[in-house]
Amino acid sequence: MSDIAFAELELLELLIAKLGNRAKTEIISHIPYKNRQFPIYSIVLGSMQPNVPVLAFFGGVHGLEKIGSEVILSYLQTIIHLLEWDEEFSARLEKSRLVFMPIINPVGVFRGTRSNGNGVDLMRNAPIEGVGNTKLYSGHRLSPKLPWYRGDSTKMEVEAQALCQVVKQHLFNAPLSIALDLHSGFGIHDRLWFPYASSNKPFPGISEAHALKQSFDACYPNHFYKIEPMSQEYVINGDLWDYLYECFMQTAPEQRVFMPLTLEMGSWLWLRKSPLHLFQRHGLFHPLLPHRQQRILRRHFTLFDFLYRSLLYPTQWTQLNSQQSDLHKQQALNLWYA
Repeated sequence: MSDIAFAELELLELLIAKLGNRAKTEIISHIPYKNRQFPIYSIVLGSMQPNVPVLAFFGGVHGLEKIGSEVILSYLQTIIHLLEWDEEFSARLEKSRLVFMPIINPVGVFRGTRSNGNGVDLMRNAPIEGVGNTKLYSGHRLSPKLPWYRGDSTKMEVEAQALCQVVKQHLFNAPLSIALDLHSGFGIHDRLWFPYASSNKPFPGISEAHALKQSFDACYPNHFYKIEPMSQEYVINGDLWDYLYECFMQTAPEQRVFMPLTLEMGSWLWLRKSPLHLFQRHGLFHPLLPHRQQRILRRHFTLFDFLYRSLLYPTQWTQLNSQQSDLHKQQALNLWYA
């Protein structure tokens, strides 16, 4: 085995050891790279009953954007300490489930590349076609030597399959589930995106998305997130969350709610403050200065807690009567699709 350090994986395995039997840990797959085998871990905390709501965190889909993995690992560290003394948090876990996949693309995180070891952009890898955008960054099958390569059209990459496996196992069967996928690199604002990424059409959960946004705005009127459908910014091919949402709609009973969200941390702001970082490998996607990295590692915990509370007490945004649903839908159409 190589002795080259993989700090994020080493920290993840240390946290898994600290969790011990308080969590169910599984290696979903191994990814070979040179003379190493990198595991893709999933960690599950809380109730394993099928009727509890589920909140899941995903990071490292794009290996160059490793700050997403690091934020999740930081949150796991906080949870480990909360479990030592916070009875309210432990009570939450008795009636809900938390799922973590902090490093979905281990070869990419290890090498500091956007793609996996096969040169595939995992967020362009699903069998779903974008509508209305044919730009190179939308996803292509020209060559793995170019960025945004989609991969083989006949099969998904192992890492993408691993993510889909965990989502289908733990989120599709829940009465209510929220997925939060952490990325960085687009613009100077932190964005919270929901489907669709492959089309400008409103997705079926638009009323719930608007009601959740309205609740967040009311609770935290000074928050710094721009909440919108991803297609407001650009349209892509092969988006994993669009694909999973379509799978969910084909298989789940009507009364279930699945809300996939993407947190896109606006790393251009970090670059604007330190322009020379553009010439470093992680400079465009990662806060290189220690004080800035520490700030980002704690910056999103308020959002995490809000999503968790909204999962446990969802009346205001998931249990809408027809009049409320129609009102939220019309407001959403005016806000995002006018």
